[in-house]
Amino acid sequence: MQHGSTLLLKIVVSVIGLAVLALCLLLLWVATETVSIDDYLTVLIGMYTAAPPFFFAVYQTLLLLSLIDRGQAFSDRSVRALRMIKFCGLVIATIYALTFPFIIQVAERDDAPGAVAIGAIIILASAAIATLAAVLERLLREALAMKAENELTV
Repeated sequence: MQHGSTLLLKIVVSVIGLAVLALCLLLLWVATETVSIDDYLTVLIGMYTAAPPFFFAVYQTLLLLSLIDRGQAFSDRSVRALRMIKFCGLVIATIYALTFPFIIQVAERDDAPGAVAIGAIIILASAAIATLAAVLERLLREALAMKAENELTV
């Protein structure tokens, strides 16, 4: 039906997922090769703790885009996918908020203020995605309720 309507979004989400995977591997390699890993252990633990929810959110996003392609955007599966994306966004924001003091400490020690900015951007972006997913989940749930009500009256 609309098979290609979300192709660009699927490509963008996949590229973002691959970029984050490459960044995780690169930062682990840099931390083990160039410096003592103990200096960055808390930040690395936070980053790798946030990785599974991120990749699960990427999977849920691709699932949601596939449901849209198949004409099943208004379904309970879409609501569940949005709920999981919201949950993952909140988990990621919380993990980075908890590790933010350590990010600041590492940034001050290494004289790298960009690390603080990156940490803040990750927290804000994750919170924004969680908020957007929550709004879309609520709207979709209300649309499904109206759809069910209309089917009963006809």
